[in-house]
Amino acid sequence: MGGGDGKLFTLAEVSQHTSNKDCWIVIDGKVYDVTKFLDDHPGGDEVILTSTGKDATDDFEDVGHSSTAKAMLDEYYVGDIDSATVPTKTKFVPPTPNQTQSNQSSDFFIKVLQFLVPLLILGLALGIRSYTKTPSSS
Repeated sequence: MGGGDGKLFTLAEVSQHTSNKDCWIVIDGKVYDVTKFLDDHPGGDEVILTSTGKDATDDFEDVGHSSTAKAMLDEYYVGDIDSATVPTKTKFVPPTPNQTQSNQSSDFFIKVLQFLVPLLILGLALGIRSYTKTPSSS
């Protein structure tokens, strides 16, 4: 481990370190001060700078960094991120079953009503029309 003493940082604190003179990133819940590494990063410093101020785990994993790169991170470790300050990912998280049930059934009910009400009105109108027509034609 580097200079990290297990300090807990908020995302707001980490977000203050987003320049090439002072650059922190968050990967897997850990905070890294990668300022010294920017010049050495094979992908260039711009790639790292675009991953600041947010959880960069996906960015880091998507590139497919080697185990050597992952081991190098330890050198830049400064602390952990307070996960409560990181917005939840936009990936799909299934809601609790109760919530799903009530939402789906009310959505379904509304859709059925939107479909049935015009049909009922149309049917009623046609029914009245044919009913009033029949006696007059005989």
